[in-house]
Amino acid sequence: MYLTFRWYADKDSIPLSSIRQIPAMRGVVSALYDEPPGSAWTAGDLRALRQTIEAAELEFRVVESIPVPEGVKLGGPDRDKGIDSWLKSLKAVAEALGPGSEPTGSEEPVVVTYNFMPVFDWTRSELSRTLPDGSTVLAYDSGSVERMDPLDGDLELPGWMARYSKEEMYRLLSDYRALSDDDVYGNLTYFLRAVCPEAERLGLRLAIHPDDPPWSVFGIPRIMTGATALRKLFSDVPSPANGLCLCTGSFGVLTANDLPSMAKEFAGRTRFVHMRNVKVTGPKSFEESAHWKGAGSIDLAAVIDALQLAGFKGPVRPDHGRMIWGESGKPGYGLFDRALGASYIQGLIDAGSRSRKSSSFR
Repeated sequence: MYLTFRWYADKDSIPLSSIRQIPAMRGVVSALYDEPPGSAWTAGDLRALRQTIEAAELEFRVVESIPVPEGVKLGGPDRDKGIDSWLKSLKAVAEALGPGSEPTGSEEPVVVTYNFMPVFDWTRSELSRTLPDGSTVLAYDSGSVERMDPLDGDLELPGWMARYSKEEMYRLLSDYRALSDDDVYGNLTYFLRAVCPEAERLGLRLAIHPDDPPWSVFGIPRIMTGATALRKLFSDVPSPANGLCLCTGSFGVLTANDLPSMAKEFAGRTRFVHMRNVKVTGPKSFEESAHWKGAGSIDLAAVIDALQLAGFKGPVRPDHGRMIWGESGKPGYGLFDRALGASYIQGLIDAGSRSRKSSSFR
């Protein structure tokens, strides 16, 4: 298991030189963020991004994310066109980063993360809730969200990959509200059956991010919510290219999700891990927290231990962090607390590895 860090390229206020100074930091997770969903990426743009990252002595082996067009998620008449554009982006990733690409760099498999969340990426009701220690965090309150109107123009989240006009938003919400969870799930399997054979051929690994939060928001379906959904997905689309981005924060806000058990069960399908802690504050309500066990509701040590015991050796990154020490910037994506989180995660990795080595000599 090795550390990576989310970086928004030229839109990011955090320089690569600062990321490089985080102890044990090995790679950067990035993408072509100027390209809208449905636009085919080019290998040249990806090569340029790779060269910038590698010049800072960091690896670029995880793409997060290639956005899936809404027409594909809706199963609309243009979904095959959207899938074709997505496949062109996938081929560009393979050409720029995959097996045989130059410069050779790391031999680690290239991971392509994506999500199948309708309209919204991750959703929160607050971007800067103040904690007792004075830090600020992302938070979700079910009552506040129920009172929100996504058509009023005030809902704006840094996780969004696109911006919609009020008319487009109204159409999308209406279209999704007419679909069931099973409908959206069927559209996901249609997509995967179309793209997984090409991902296999290209030697790439796909990693689906769970829904965040893992319940219906604004009356639209959510389908990647826990172990039952994952078992069905990997049974229905058994391709080895069909993998998981295990996000402890997304799954962890549902107390019914046993994260260590899920980490163990799905380690063979896990391609990438998002590590963050959350404090569950009520039914369908939570606030994000520092990474350590005492700050929230998730025991990341138990998750990392389960992953290591199951043989997972892939990339992990500290996910959303607090804004601390007067830092300003994109909520959840400051440098300081994510750097602390990375060091905490690496400490857990080291402790687990040492414990198992000690046990083997007894």
